[in-house]
Amino acid sequence: MVTSPFPESFAARSFMQMCWVVPDLQRAIDSWVRDAGVGPFFCFDGVQFSHGEYRGSSAGFPAVTAAIAYAGDLQVELVCQDNDEPGIFRDLFSRGQSGLHHLALICQDYEAERDIYIAAGAELAFEGQLMGSRTCWVDTSPTLGFMVELLEPSPMRDDAFAAMRAAAQTWDGKHPTASF
Repeated sequence: MVTSPFPESFAARSFMQMCWVVPDLQRAIDSWVRDAGVGPFFCFDGVQFSHGEYRGSSAGFPAVTAAIAYAGDLQVELVCQDNDEPGIFRDLFSRGQSGLHHLALICQDYEAERDIYIAAGAELAFEGQLMGSRTCWVDTSPTLGFMVELLEPSPMRDDAFAAMRAAAQTWDGKHPTASF
């Protein structure tokens, strides 16, 4: 019998996001719209973290373009890194490769949940603040094949996600991308 280092509360995990690294963001958006009916995608050119730390050293977040859409209650994130700078995305995929990078959770207790993953053997790959709210990626790829992103609850983040979800609920399929 396999025993888990995680508390019983982990049994009811509700991952809210799946993220794929893609070599061409527009092509990936077009594929998701055409083949899965998911949209509209909200695009971001660069993600600015403050107080960033990559694997124990002060660092900025990798230069990426990204897009987020909703498929029901599941957030679909696509990320493209067009350089070979080290970081959480290049940790799993070389340039030109694609695949599932992480699943994300909004934590009830950010520090406690982060520390549980670390105590269980996952390395803290990146941690920083985005819009004043803490976010980290714990490297569970040796056991799960992907990382886990942990998000600290934030009214600003909740509002942005709610607006994206609402756009998906009324989307007519005509425009693959949208803006705030």
